[in-house]
Amino acid sequence: MSLTLFKITAQASISLTKTHKTRSTTPKTRIPTRPIYHFNTLSRPNLSSPLPLMSSSASKARNSVTKSSLIEPDGGSLVDLVVPERDRPAKKAEAAGLPKVRIGAVDVEWVHVVCEGWASPLKGFMREEEYLQSLHFNCLRLEDGRVVNMSLPIVLAIHDADKEAIGDSKDVGLVGPKGNTIAILRRIQIYKHNKEERIARTWGTTAPGLPYVEEVISSAGNWLIGGDLEVLEPIKYNDGLDHYRLSPRELRKEFDRREADAVFAFQLRNPVHNGHALLMNDTRRRLLEMGYKNPILLLHPLGGFTKADDVPLAVRMEQHSKVLEDGVLDPETTIVSIFPSPMHYAGPTEVQWHAKARINAGANFYIVGRDPAGMSHPTEKRDLYDPDHGKKVLSMAPGLEKLNILPFRVAAYDTLQKKMAFFEPSRAQDFLFISGTKMRTYARTGESPPSGFMCPGGWKVLVNYYESLQTEENGQLPAAISA
Repeated sequence: MSLTLFKITAQASISLTKTHKTRSTTPKTRIPTRPIYHFNTLSRPNLSSPLPLMSSSASKARNSVTKSSLIEPDGGSLVDLVVPERDRPAKKAEAAGLPKVRIGAVDVEWVHVVCEGWASPLKGFMREEEYLQSLHFNCLRLEDGRVVNMSLPIVLAIHDADKEAIGDSKDVGLVGPKGNTIAILRRIQIYKHNKEERIARTWGTTAPGLPYVEEVISSAGNWLIGGDLEVLEPIKYNDGLDHYRLSPRELRKEFDRREADAVFAFQLRNPVHNGHALLMNDTRRRLLEMGYKNPILLLHPLGGFTKADDVPLAVRMEQHSKVLEDGVLDPETTIVSIFPSPMHYAGPTEVQWHAKARINAGANFYIVGRDPAGMSHPTEKRDLYDPDHGKKVLSMAPGLEKLNILPFRVAAYDTLQKKMAFFEPSRAQDFLFISGTKMRTYARTGESPPSGFMCPGGWKVLVNYYESLQTEENGQLPAAISA
């Protein structure tokens, strides 16, 4: 993860009280091009007046809008598409008589994402007009003329046989992998699924071996079906991790309960090493220096589909727990929650989605580093995306203007100090870069990383996981583990 340091621009020097959309009575100020805080603190935002908070009376008066006091959701209110409990028997009875479309595990993850409001103001799988805007413009234009970011198409593919079975029906039932009807899709529209166009515009290549393409798109049907979702029950995975899956609504309530005056989100799909922790702790320190009193970290690991060689979600969550137990991150100022989205590995296109979703969750700062959501080229020995383009795109992306982007310097292992530290080009020879691939190799082979790379408890979780894989590959039963 790399960062080129710049001085804070004049635009970034405006008062932070003017960069947050709030429900206060402060006169509305036009927000210029998105401030990017690089923490080169020769100039700082003016914090002479406190950040306005929404009063309890104002909150009650606007109870149709669920939001924390920091930033409003895209479209002004959070989408909630789960059918109220009292209405579920009637909706389930109706769904039983509708044509059915069977959907896969990744499709269920998208149902989860949409129904909780992560993609607000989207209310279902995209119809053709929404799909084309997302695919070609990375954003959606609302009826009132406002633009919201939507860089990834959220669509549902069906086969020819499904299309024929649906016939003229305006509504269909969506059946999950276990055979249960999980949702009704209303006022449907069926249109052509041009896979090549979708892949080329999302990833910038049609090279074979793109993980999400191989898993989801290649075998998908030739049609897309869009419509409004009514989800019959909250999506649960019953994997022991559902208590970590806080919805945007629940996260906003927790931020308000903790009286956060800033929320900074950190997206990751790897175990947390001490370099990550350095970046997160340094961000909080800098926010305190800028005048905030209680910045809260949203440590937000991705919980949907990931490629086969990534560390599984359950192992990552156990490792994250050890990071907090060992005091590497402060539990009092950190919220760990699972972001239910599948992973595309689509670089600058996908990082916009990751940022947009965190707006809806209530975060008003977003940390971005080197090659966010990127990966190696699937057939050539090179990066698929320019490592710096992710953070550059975020600084310009339409619909993300109200989000404060926090790029950071690259962290590496300082062989002199024996710990993770910010990279210093003047003594580059003293730093060791340990990639995610290298980290996994250490754990897989039983080789210990340099002291200070990761907290001992977190590292033990990874070693135990890879040892269990080797046991399975050798056809042995794992040894009993005492409590």
